[in-house]
Amino acid sequence: MDLTGDKNPGTGRKIRRLRLDPWSVTAVGIAAIVLGPIVAVGWIAAFPSENIWPHLISTTLPRYLSNTLLLMFGVGLLAAAMGTGAAWLIARYDFALSRWLEWLLLLPLAVPAYVGAYALVDLLEYAGPVQTGMRALFGWQDARDYWFPEIRSLGSAIVVLAAALYPYVYLLARAAFNEQSGASEEVAMSLGQGALARLRRVGLPLARPAVAAGTAIVMMEAVNDFGTVDYFAVQTLTTGIFTTWLEAGNAGGAAQIASVVLVLVIVLVMLEKVSRRKARFFNLGGRHRPVARKRLGGARGVLATILCLIPFTLGFILPAGTILRHALTRVEFWADPGLYRALWHTVSVGAIAATATVIGGLLMVYGVRLSGRALPRLLQPVTTIGYAAPGAVLGVGILIPLAAFDNTFADMVLAVTGYDPGLLLTGSAFALVLAYFVRFFAIAQGAADAALERVSPSLPMAARSLGRRQGQVLREVYLPLITGSVGSALLLVFVDCVKELPATLLLRPFNYDTLATRVHDQASLENLAEAAPAAIMVILVGLSAVMLLARANRPAA
Repeated sequence: MDLTGDKNPGTGRKIRRLRLDPWSVTAVGIAAIVLGPIVAVGWIAAFPSENIWPHLISTTLPRYLSNTLLLMFGVGLLAAAMGTGAAWLIARYDFALSRWLEWLLLLPLAVPAYVGAYALVDLLEYAGPVQTGMRALFGWQDARDYWFPEIRSLGSAIVVLAAALYPYVYLLARAAFNEQSGASEEVAMSLGQGALARLRRVGLPLARPAVAAGTAIVMMEAVNDFGTVDYFAVQTLTTGIFTTWLEAGNAGGAAQIASVVLVLVIVLVMLEKVSRRKARFFNLGGRHRPVARKRLGGARGVLATILCLIPFTLGFILPAGTILRHALTRVEFWADPGLYRALWHTVSVGAIAATATVIGGLLMVYGVRLSGRALPRLLQPVTTIGYAAPGAVLGVGILIPLAAFDNTFADMVLAVTGYDPGLLLTGSAFALVLAYFVRFFAIAQGAADAALERVSPSLPMAARSLGRRQGQVLREVYLPLITGSVGSALLLVFVDCVKELPATLLLRPFNYDTLATRVHDQASLENLAEAAPAAIMVILVGLSAVMLLARANRPAA
């Protein structure tokens, strides 16, 4: 019986279903902002002003694609070997410097790969200290007297990127090895399995999901890289976007290459998820006992220390040491006003982008939790694709639509008022903030989701029973409890904004430098001494994030 007097009870339910829920609208709106540039790339590629697909396929695209695939799989394999090997040694054995190396192996995350590329070339080029020392030692006169590998090559790019990115694999693999049960290790030992056999038959199969996830991140970062491959003159899909757009002036062609990159990344993400689908392992015992670390002494201990020092040296000591030497040799470059303008641009834009990204991630997660609608829940996992999309792809998807909007709006204002406002969005740092928001939204969303999950449901329920609205519950209950996680997410997103190069190069306003672009511009002119101060600042910012990461992943006592 309907006591409201409505002759059709279903009408009220339909009206309630059609009523706009502000939290659902907020979640869908944020998802639209994140997914908009990616959709724009597909649209521009499908309907370009000038279709150059036939020209690309018959000329440069095969070379771009083959180099990208070789780079991606080469970096993935080498980083997986270094990261997994180091993680196994640290998790299973106690040897000289092992306690220090457990955290030192994370430090290459603080050094952008392009800085490592500049340092490697400076060290190993013809006029560098290595070849100069060889000529002096052996009495050689010039390069015709001896053979030395080509430094600016695909192989060098693979080594540099793997040395910079292996900590992604190391961090996840070490956690997986530490979580494995000591019982399985003891059973393998009782069956006469040696150390390598236990790694191959027990450790790796159990840690495969973590290793696969870390390797997938490494491969996506390799696809995203521009500074390293550009400096080593390796033509990849990312460099092809820059060449086609900035040099050939064909935005549609750049979008078509960007769509190939996007498809490649999506396929990689899908393969990683499929590879882990059935690889699930559980500790069935009620009392989980971790594996006891075995003491390694003598030659084996020394070998383990050397094996762990190799990736740490390649990824941190070599690039940071080389850059620091240049920074201390030419101290006059520290007084350059352009350096501090770039620092201000980096800090201000990075802080704004990080704040907006974390707020957006928090509102997205909270809105989805409150919403009973299917669309926000379906869109939430899709928004993580922004992190996998390379910065150059986002540059195409953001700059072209924004430029079209700017020009249309300026023409309208000019026609009505006679005043030309110029480029309001693309002429400012707005495009940079938007690119960082889209690129690193997954970090903020993941941190917010994990933080809200740890809050007991009884607390917001109690607040609601006391008459608090949903917004007040978020502000008065959730935020005080997740301040630490929000702060960590802010720092991590800020550091990634500081290091981001491809999107910054494409979207920065005219005569607008950040620390990353200043390092790239000066190093591209072979002026590493002038690039060194900005590179040191980038490394110091990265170290703060690594310290936070090390603290967050410290094993519980």
